[in-house]
Amino acid sequence: MKLIQKKLKIYNDLKEHIHILLELLTLGEEVSSTDIENIKKEVEELEVDTLLVGEYDNTNCYLEIHPGAGGTESCDWAEMLLRMYERFLEKNNFTYKIIEQQIGEEAGIKSVTLLIEGNYAYGYLKEEAGVHRLVRISPFDANKRRHTSFASVMVTPVFDTNIDIKIRDEDLKIDVYHSSGAGGQSVNTSNSAVRITHLPTKTVVTCQTERSQLRNKEIAMEILKSKLYQKKLAEQEKLKKDINGIVSNIDFGSQIRSYILEPYKLVKDHRTNYEHTDPFKVLDGDLMPFIKASLQLKKSS
Repeated sequence: MKLIQKKLKIYNDLKEHIHILLELLTLGEEVSSTDIENIKKEVEELEVDTLLVGEYDNTNCYLEIHPGAGGTESCDWAEMLLRMYERFLEKNNFTYKIIEQQIGEEAGIKSVTLLIEGNYAYGYLKEEAGVHRLVRISPFDANKRRHTSFASVMVTPVFDTNIDIKIRDEDLKIDVYHSSGAGGQSVNTSNSAVRITHLPTKTVVTCQTERSQLRNKEIAMEILKSKLYQKKLAEQEKLKKDINGIVSNIDFGSQIRSYILEPYKLVKDHRTNYEHTDPFKVLDGDLMPFIKASLQLKKSS
C-alpha cells in the first residue's frame, strides 16, 4: 500500500506539471506582464522540480539550526536563519511546525528543530545543510566592531516509520525538563520537554511542543529513528552524495555560504560560486536561486 501511494503521488505530480504546460501553450499572444511573471515563476518551478530526482527528495524533513561558538552573536545569527527559512517556507507553500526551540540567554536561540511538510521538502532543503557564516557590525558591541558568526543547518528526511532500525532501551539516555519556548502554561510549568541521547552514536534529539511528555517522547523517537537511518544510509558509498551528513566543525573554512553585510553587501555560496548582492532579500527568504544552482551543480557533476 505504501508503494502504491508513493507511485500515485508521483503520477499526480506529473499530471499537474502537464496541466501547467498545457495552460502555458494556450495563453496565445495577448499576455499581460502579470501573466509573464506567473509563467516565468511556473517554468522556474518546473525546471527545479526536474532536478529533484533523489530517492528521498519527495519526502518531508526535519531542519535543525545550531549556533557555533560566539555566544550571543551566534545565537542571534541562528535566529536570523530561522526567520529566513520561515519566510522561504511561507513563500513556497510549505507547512512547518517548530518541534523544539531553546532560547538564548541574552538573545537569539540556542537550537531549533522544524518539521517541514510539502512536495519535495527534503529535495529543496537538503541543499541548505552545512555551515552558514555571517559578517556584520555587531548590534551587541558598544564599539560597533565587525563580527563573524557561524551557525550550522542540518536536514534529515522523514523516513517511513517501517524503516529497519533497531534501538535498544539500554542505548538511550532520556531526560525531561521544562520547556523554554512558547507553548502554553502547562508546557512551561511541567517537565513535558524530552531530550533523548543515543549513547553509541552520541546523537541527541529533543521535542517540547506538545503538552504531553509521552507525545514529546514519541516525536523525539521518530526524529531519532530518522537520524539513525540517515547515518546508516550515509555509510553506504552509493548514497553518500545524496544524503547530507551532520556538520561537525562550525567555524572558519567550513562554511557553505557567507552572508556579508559589512564592509560590503553580498551573499556567496562557496559550493557553486552563485552570488546575490542584496543580502536582506536573501534573509527575507529568497533562497530558490541558491538551491537551484546547487541542484544544477550536482546534476552536472
